Amino acid sequence: MPKTKPTPKEEPIEKQLWKAADKLRKNIDAAEYKHVVLGLIFLKYISDAFEALHEKLKSGIGEYAGADPEDKDEYKAENVFFVPPSARWSHLRNQAKQPTIGKTVDSAMDAIERENPSLRDVLPKVYARGNLDPTSLGGLIDLVSNIALGDAKARSADVLGHVFEYFLGEFALAEGKKGGQFYTPRSVVELLVEVLEPHKGRVFDPCCGSGGMFVQSEKFVKNHRGKLNDISIFGQESNQTTWRLAKMNLAIRGIDSSQVKWNNEGSFLNDAHKDLKADYVIANPPFNDSDWSGDLLRTDGRWKFGVPPSGNANYAWIQHFLYHLSPSGIAGFVLAKGSLTSKTSGEGDIRKALVEARLVDCIINLPAKLFLNTQIPACLWFLSRSKANGGYRNRVDEILFVDARNEGHLINRRTKELSTEDIQKIAGTYHEWRKPKGKYEDIKGFCNSATLDWVRERDFVLTPGRYVGLPDEEDDFDFKERFTRLKKEFEEQLKEEERLNRDILENLRKVKLV
Repeated sequence: MPKTKPTPKEEPIEKQLWKAADKLRKNIDAAEYKHVVLGLIFLKYISDAFEALHEKLKSGIGEYAGADPEDKDEYKAENVFFVPPSARWSHLRNQAKQPTIGKTVDSAMDAIERENPSLRDVLPKVYARGNLDPTSLGGLIDLVSNIALGDAKARSADVLGHVFEYFLGEFALAEGKKGGQFYTPRSVVELLVEVLEPHKGRVFDPCCGSGGMFVQSEKFVKNHRGKLNDISIFGQESNQTTWRLAKMNLAIRGIDSSQVKWNNEGSFLNDAHKDLKADYVIANPPFNDSDWSGDLLRTDGRWKFGVPPSGNANYAWIQHFLYHLSPSGIAGFVLAKGSLTSKTSGEGDIRKALVEARLVDCIINLPAKLFLNTQIPACLWFLSRSKANGGYRNRVDEILFVDARNEGHLINRRTKELSTEDIQKIAGTYHEWRKPKGKYEDIKGFCNSATLDWVRERDFVLTPGRYVGLPDEEDDFDFKERFTRLKKEFEEQLKEEERLNRDILENLRKVKLV
């Protein structure tokens, strides 16, 4: 009997859509094109939600008896954006082949903003530009029209939200370094959220990018059958274009973004949530930021553990997070790995003060190549204001160190990601360590629960490798392979340092100091 060929596995809808959308991009830069595509997906989402409620209001059945389907208040009452006739997807689809379709879409975006104040200055009006030809735009509209059709309409928000999130990631990959400015890799966000477990309370991200931390927090609540109304989000972003992406990303998920603020001064100079005390702080601030206006903030009240150096914002971010943390709060954030060892300009003294204050709960060393915008090695910090209680065991004189450098897998030549199993392994280690009767054990080469005395002996250096040691299987240690890998990492760090030095010199020239 002849062998039957296996049926080829069909690609997920989001991958098919991405390939088709990318073909239509032609000569448009990915940084510009993302606003074209994501704006259309958002428009489809709000139009679908509007049409679903419009049909119910038009039917006049039950609670909708006597309702006016064109009354804006009916939509406001159910937290649905009102979409005027000229902006409804059915109208755009009918006009998709017209040479004036670009102006039609721009007008639709304007009309939606006029009717919905919370979307004012959020939606892109980039569709009538000369580098986007009407045929390609019409093709995109046809493509987006195929998302969430038929029986999928009832779950339109989930489908469109998933596609929006996938496209954000793909655009970030396409943009490379620039993409990392608005997008934190999904697996890093998932790891932060899985460790923090934000079940209930206020979630704060003062450098929120496109809002991925909030989306993942809401997913966590849903996956653990919690109530979405039990958490509220607060955010701030200094880049207005990125803030717009965040507002759309959250709206498409039905997440209230009224407390996600924009101002171009940023969180240090113009804190949009001065009085907020959050239960969870979750963030990925810019690594080693030298342009954070530190000289203007030498006497700021947030620096409880020492004045951070004006040439590097890492320890300013740490203290900003702590300033906004409630008495029982916990913070998880990404920083450059150098923050674990640096003694420059008093950073070592600040780190010592944080450790002695029993605030450092866990440090996780991340694998290389996770981030799109930098080759600088990264780590995760977790700070807790209540290591003695909060329903967990008393661990005030301990810090958990996890070395996850060997986790993850390559998704292309230059980029790695953590698998679901990797995330569960790392987060599960932390949870078992924190439980009153957890099954935690030190594992050589991976994790160690270190006493504060041991940390003091190591002069408050917090690199996990100093504590976890080498795994037992290192008996068959391949010196050549390890030397080659370390040499490559060292060369990459040298290149990054050279780039940083060039940037610093360029900034100095701009202010006429050189």
